[in-house]
Amino acid sequence: MLSTAALRAHLLAARLAGPVATSREESLRRYRLFAARDPRVLLGLEPEYDWSFMELLGLMSEKCGVSADPANVSGPDVIDPELTIAALDAFADRLRGAARDRLPVLLGTGHPHRLLGFYAALASALSAAGCRVLTPARGRCIDITTRFGVRTHQLTYVRGVAMVRAPGARPTASEPGAHSHSPLPVRVALGCAAASGGPLPGLVIGDHGWVCGAGQLGFEAIGPGDTDDPALFVGEAEGRVSVAVPLDDGVRSGYYRPITRYVLNRACLSQ
Repeated sequence: MLSTAALRAHLLAARLAGPVATSREESLRRYRLFAARDPRVLLGLEPEYDWSFMELLGLMSEKCGVSADPANVSGPDVIDPELTIAALDAFADRLRGAARDRLPVLLGTGHPHRLLGFYAALASALSAAGCRVLTPARGRCIDITTRFGVRTHQLTYVRGVAMVRAPGARPTASEPGAHSHSPLPVRVALGCAAASGGPLPGLVIGDHGWVCGAGQLGFEAIGPGDTDDPALFVGEAEGRVSVAVPLDDGVRSGYYRPITRYVLNRACLSQ
């Protein structure tokens, strides 16, 4: 099993924690947008509390380790690796509980080019433990607002993990699906599961809109979030996201493999 010390060293070396690629400017910009309730950064969450910019900055300092000083406005943002490890432990505990209770699970990502391998390994391990990995609404078309306007995407599943891609797009190993922050895919998936009378997930695992959208609908949801994703950490603070793991969600896909091993070992799900 990967030791905590080895995991910490890897987090820092791969820039999953410590100084990360996300800029301080981008994080602060998105905190201001969240405070203004811009739907682009709410990720499907409807905050119960009117979070001010300074309150968000304080929350993100507590949850991620970013500087709480509003005068610090440039350079790379920072994630405290100790907070990442503590959240990974809590994440693994929820996986262990889901496996013990054989809960149906739904996995989805808006970062398929980076995080597909991580989620696919979780899907495989949970399936082997007796959990049903759900794939509702496969092939459904969804109109998603992007920076280029409204574009139609198709909900698809790769190795048990949901994602969206443009109809007719040819997936590759490095680009299996489209990057998306939208909560619409998880809403469609959960709506189709309910309408068909099929099982509903006891746990949703993912990022961006998959976590916040599911949590907002009352489903237990866990997943990683970057320093510019305040919605996940607000959701955790308000009780609609069970575990938000602070880490950079845009590094090379191979850098997540040690995290995968650590989580599966701690959850007693290693295959």
